[in-house]
Amino acid sequence: MKNRVAVVLFFFWFSLTVVAQQSLPEEVVFKIKREAFQQSQIESLVFFLTDFAGPRLPASRLGERMEMSVKEKLIAFGFDNARIEKAADFPKGGWDNLKTYAAMTVPYYCPFMATPKAWSGSTPGLIKGEVIMLNIKSLADIDEYKDKLKNQIVLMPVTSRYEMSFTPFASRQSDERLKQLAIESRPQTTTPRRELSDTTYRELQQNIQDLLKAEKPAVLISGGGFFNVPMSMSVAYVSGDPEPIAELVLPVEAHGRMVRLLENHIPVTMEIEIRNVFYDNRVINNVIAEIPGIDPKLKDEIVMIGGHLDSWHGGTGAADNASGCAVMMEALRIIKAIGIKPRRTIRIALWGGEEQGLVGSGGYMQDYLYNVDEKKTKKGYDQFALYLNMDHGSGKFRGIYLEENDMAFPFFKAWNKALETLGFGVLSPLKTKWTDHETFSRIGLPAFQFIQDNLEYNRGYHTMMDTYERLIIADLQYNAAITACLALSAAMDNGKIPPVPLF
Repeated sequence: MKNRVAVVLFFFWFSLTVVAQQSLPEEVVFKIKREAFQQSQIESLVFFLTDFAGPRLPASRLGERMEMSVKEKLIAFGFDNARIEKAADFPKGGWDNLKTYAAMTVPYYCPFMATPKAWSGSTPGLIKGEVIMLNIKSLADIDEYKDKLKNQIVLMPVTSRYEMSFTPFASRQSDERLKQLAIESRPQTTTPRRELSDTTYRELQQNIQDLLKAEKPAVLISGGGFFNVPMSMSVAYVSGDPEPIAELVLPVEAHGRMVRLLENHIPVTMEIEIRNVFYDNRVINNVIAEIPGIDPKLKDEIVMIGGHLDSWHGGTGAADNASGCAVMMEALRIIKAIGIKPRRTIRIALWGGEEQGLVGSGGYMQDYLYNVDEKKTKKGYDQFALYLNMDHGSGKFRGIYLEENDMAFPFFKAWNKALETLGFGVLSPLKTKWTDHETFSRIGLPAFQFIQDNLEYNRGYHTMMDTYERLIIADLQYNAAITACLALSAAMDNGKIPPVPLF
């Protein structure tokens, strides 16, 4: 009964407030913090999204399994309208790696950490043989390899080298850096994009690809990833095409070792087995749920929180981006648990296909918000109140990038009053890139990514290292509390951040 009275009084308090940009009452913030720090479910959510889930490549069997599991979890939390929703067609289709083994056997035995390129093919069982290094520097060199590569183990040339770093792998944002982020820097200058104007280089690369396609080696080996951990990559493929050549990525240390041996005329042999499976599943999905709004005038407006559910296939996608999904699920759970009924609907969206080009959020935008071809807004555009995204690893929130949206500053300044004791405060005018908030901000909508501590994100993401151990649970608990406060503030405020004019 007390909770019901509190909800009514809270709603009444906001309804009577005639000025927009209101901070949450201290009692509500207290309840959010208590739930976030004393009743946290972050640790179990992180386990659920990493160790239990495994890799979550789009359209894969493991990816489908996780979509169903997350939907069931959202239902168990008591959220409304939990669903798996098609976002877009996906020509690549589904793919899973079932087995990978790679070792050098001559001049001595050495097993290697290795990851097949996603959507590449399989070897015909265990293959053994001498390694042939492809050393093509001009069109004239191509003839040297004709009729010599079929069913062979082919080592591609070195494209990246390890350079010693004298900076810490893990770090927090410094006070000086946070001060810089808070400073206006428009107009921004951009580095011109390097144009691929070297037609000779492009012609050479195309001829190499044509050679490999004609010769059909048993496996191609390339180098990528450092600290003896291979990087996750993919190949071009469309579901229904002939199975591509098997391709394997070794860390640069293993790849470089064999290149140097061969350059010194020391024969190298390997044994390799790769088993991959393809599925005709040409769909990328989003997983969505919500707490419905109760204000008759505002309930159709949407405050969104989210992150991408998909990952690469090397690790378990912990920092990238199980951490973001766990925080957003926990934030919505906190709001549900404290019994506050929001005026606007608060929706969680766990996107598919972010790693393939923001496919999931792009599909949502096309379906609900904006017709890109016609350059016309849809009904959902005017109902869009806010989107908060997390996709920079496990680091603690220190502030938020406001995407040069001047209209957002007074809102966040007011909402942030509830968060000052948590050390969250940098309202950066800058833009940031490479994740799902861009889908919405580029069409003018208020969509933002958090400023986070760097930790060691750049060391492990997109590799086998991206596992549970990369995460700091205390940071994620903190982030969930911040997200819950901001999302609820946006859902209860009399006003909403206006979109940036498109033209």
